[in-house]
Amino acid sequence: MTAPIPAASLLHSRRFRALTVACLAALALSACKPQTPQEPAKPAAQATTAAASYATAHAGDYAVVPLKADLSGFDDAGKRMIAKLVQASEVMNDIYWKQSWDGERAALLARAPDAATRELVEVNFGPWDRLNEDTPIIDGVGARPPGGPFYPADMSKAEFEAAALPDKTSNYTLLRRDGGKLVTVPYHEAYKPDLERAAALLREAAALSADKSFANYLTMRAKALLDDDFRRSDMAWMDMKTNPVDIVIGPIETYEDQLFGYKAAYEGLVLVKDVEWSKKLARFASFLPALQKGLPVDDKYKAEVPGSAADLNAYQVVYYGGNANVGAKTIAINLPNDEEVQLAKGTRRLQLENVMKAKFDAILTPIAKELIAPDQLKHITFDAFFEDVMFHEVAHGLGIKKTLDGKGTVDEALKEYSSSFEEGKADILGLYMIDALSRKGELEESKLMDGYVTFLAGILRSVRFGASDAHGKANMVRFNFFAEQGAFSRDPDGRYRVDFEKMRAAMNALSAKLLKVQGDGDYAEAKRMTETLGMIKPELAADLGRLKDAKIPVDIRFEQGLGVLGLEQYAAGKP
Repeated sequence: MTAPIPAASLLHSRRFRALTVACLAALALSACKPQTPQEPAKPAAQATTAAASYATAHAGDYAVVPLKADLSGFDDAGKRMIAKLVQASEVMNDIYWKQSWDGERAALLARAPDAATRELVEVNFGPWDRLNEDTPIIDGVGARPPGGPFYPADMSKAEFEAAALPDKTSNYTLLRRDGGKLVTVPYHEAYKPDLERAAALLREAAALSADKSFANYLTMRAKALLDDDFRRSDMAWMDMKTNPVDIVIGPIETYEDQLFGYKAAYEGLVLVKDVEWSKKLARFASFLPALQKGLPVDDKYKAEVPGSAADLNAYQVVYYGGNANVGAKTIAINLPNDEEVQLAKGTRRLQLENVMKAKFDAILTPIAKELIAPDQLKHITFDAFFEDVMFHEVAHGLGIKKTLDGKGTVDEALKEYSSSFEEGKADILGLYMIDALSRKGELEESKLMDGYVTFLAGILRSVRFGASDAHGKANMVRFNFFAEQGAFSRDPDGRYRVDFEKMRAAMNALSAKLLKVQGDGDYAEAKRMTETLGMIKPELAADLGRLKDAKIPVDIRFEQGLGVLGLEQYAAGKP
């Protein structure tokens, strides 16, 4: 999904989540040996003061946004259906807590010294601040383990690689110990009670749906939650064209697993389609095959044909649950992640316009006023921001999914770097698409500079999340590559300006580079680029510090739920 940009597949894609690359490497290395004991806890009074001051200092990190939509067009059955979908997504919160914190939630919250700290822990689904390099919120918890609760804390990478477990790399298994040996536990067994609740709610929603394709998807998705076989429901999701409501639910993105990038985290998003906007966007998916042929790379790196059934729609989000609701909130989704489904059907790109507009108004515009050269501020527009995000998601369908050596997928070859390179590819090819479509007359070429300057402002917005997750690493590789190529410069007053022609040249050069690394499955080069380009340098860090001094929010959090939507009376099935 991705894109917090992300642009998510997050997003999702996703979906865009945060430590520096150096810290991440250090944590990954520490996972190769048993964890060392934590330092003794500080005296209670000292811990309370430290925690309380942290929560107070970061109270303004989030702009609060109510998640609402116009539901007046739905009858009572439709409103009951939406209520069921929200309730199913709420179950994802319970599962995701178990995937983000290896302990009792209630016990952790009891350690918080005040209400502000408890709220910050709840927002982060654990004791680490996802918007601030995973800084511990509560004293004594230590650094966030890169493998989280997906793997035993004392498991080394070497032990994992040596284990003869055919499903150890599955997105839907946990690694556990049985008599000291590693074993796998399927998700549908580990989280069975919660998944049974969610599946029952999806089946109830299916019975209320007036759209047969959506009802079929909900029924199939309910089954998939209970057996971890998601491909058939993903195919059914791709076949839906007329549904006015949508839900993305299940274990989707693998960003939470910072050890290997294998394990998917549960989330749930409930969406209401904006039919008019969707009609305007629909034509862009048809350009994918032609755009694939025009990629600035050798033919062998663009030999795959993107699926022709992909579609592009705009939505109002009415609920974020689980992994979708932690840290930086995704503003667009590109799914499914299953590469076999992508090759057969393409992907669906979901633009989350109400959340996108909230971020543009509350965050990106104030950042631009602080960090973009005054004479280029006229190029910061919501239309350009919308296009940057939209084409990021479309661009996930470009490039190559399987390595040229025939040994497997790009994800398998690049391992822990696969997500960041995929996000980086989507970012840069999204910009390539805007350029290419402008040349074809499909977009206004006169507004191409709007796209470039807003794109730069978007990078500056996204890098505030740090450089530890897939989107953060992709942001910094791109930012530093562009800086080296002169695509933008920094004025003496600390404001940035775009050089149009150099931006276009750098875009094509980085596009070719990322596509080649993916096609070759070049793990060594992916590692080198991440280690040399994927960090926030001191000058940029100082500039980002000015945003904090200006009290600009880092991201948004939601007032959401059945009460906010006015659907409480429909939750029990009766209006």
